[in-house]
Amino acid sequence: MANNNGSNNNNDREESSPLLNKQVVEENEKIGKKSKEPTADVAASPAVGAGAMFGWTADGLPLVQGSVVGEPMGRSQWNSSLLACLGRNDEFCSSDIEVCLLGSMAPCVLYGSNVERLGSAPGTFANHCLPYSGLYLIGNSFFGWNFLAPWFSYPTRTAIRRKFNLEGTCEALNRSCGCCGSCVEDEVTREQCESTCDFATHVFCHACALCQEGRELRRKLPHPGLNAQPVLVMIPPGEQTMGRGA
Repeated sequence: MANNNGSNNNNDREESSPLLNKQVVEENEKIGKKSKEPTADVAASPAVGAGAMFGWTADGLPLVQGSVVGEPMGRSQWNSSLLACLGRNDEFCSSDIEVCLLGSMAPCVLYGSNVERLGSAPGTFANHCLPYSGLYLIGNSFFGWNFLAPWFSYPTRTAIRRKFNLEGTCEALNRSCGCCGSCVEDEVTREQCESTCDFATHVFCHACALCQEGRELRRKLPHPGLNAQPVLVMIPPGEQTMGRGA
């Protein structure tokens, strides 16, 4: 009995010891801090992602507008090459022949049609066709060739390239032969180089550039005049046959 009473007294002293209480409190505080730190990190990561508009791949890489951060977004190629005068042998072959004839005989009409289709608003044809015609006549009259109209028309090529995320001349050369690699590394430098190449393409291959842009637009955008008139297409049902189940 004496031993039991002594052990009980020792336990009471240990429980009432102020040093023991301080140690227990400090250990509890350390455990609490360790348990809170992972939750704070987990809570901070969505905040960073939400503020920068990031997404995340399956490998944990951040995404910005569908592209891994630090890697440029891939650009698609033009539907037809610059020198494909007759276009491609597909469902738009008749339209490609029309584009070729307009580009060689009436480039002002083709340019006005391209701008009207790109803007997706009727009424812009005359606003671009007439100024182009004036510059075309002045250039051929005073310089002997169409020198002024490309200054007026080349921004349309840049707008088409940006709208559909198409590769420019520098990227095409870098992909085919590996040159102009330094021009496509920086986004600002690449865009300046591509705009200069758009201008040079319109100056030296003006008719071919207009035709390539016309083929691209006719395959990707309907004419704005067709949007105002909805067309009801009736498709007859196919032949129906009745068969017995096995």
